[in-house]
Amino acid sequence: MPTTHLLYLHGFRSSPQSFKARYLANIIAQRHPQVQWWCPQLPASPAQAMAQVLAGVADWPSRSMAVVGSSLGGYYASYVAQRKGCKSVLLNPAVAPDETLAQYIDSHQPLWHQPANAQEEAIFFRAEYIDELRALSVRALPPGGPELGIFCTGDEVLDWREMVQRYPQARQRIVQGGDHAISDFAALVPEV
Repeated sequence: MPTTHLLYLHGFRSSPQSFKARYLANIIAQRHPQVQWWCPQLPASPAQAMAQVLAGVADWPSRSMAVVGSSLGGYYASYVAQRKGCKSVLLNPAVAPDETLAQYIDSHQPLWHQPANAQEEAIFFRAEYIDELRALSVRALPPGGPELGIFCTGDEVLDWREMVQRYPQARQRIVQGGDHAISDFAALVPEV
């Protein structure tokens, strides 16, 4: 069944203004205007982010929706796919964000596309968010639907080998080299 609804979930310190989100939005608008697209700005709280997303896709048809997630958005995409029973694409997904994001507790983190002094465009990462991330783990469950994992061996933030181990049932696309941002994303869009 073709995809009729597409959700894109950005990563930590990212936004709907990221290159991948904007590029994919343009491709959908130009080539697939019949597809409903949504890329919300996610709050720092994982519990609030997932409540917002699940409310926004509550009436989306599970069989014809898909979710794409990058980095922390990939972790969230696994959760959404499990809850909705839909297909997902995981772009250099965070595997254990409760561990990797612990270093940011009690700090203001500016969004990547904003200047460092733009506090109004910053994330304040609270200690309770670690428990919220743990509560969203679906690692012990089978995937909610078909998964495609795109994992770059040159990711400077996350270890691609952990992604491979975490998503053994996914169709895996190992990109030699690359980076966390997946700078060559345009070349991978047809597969996505």
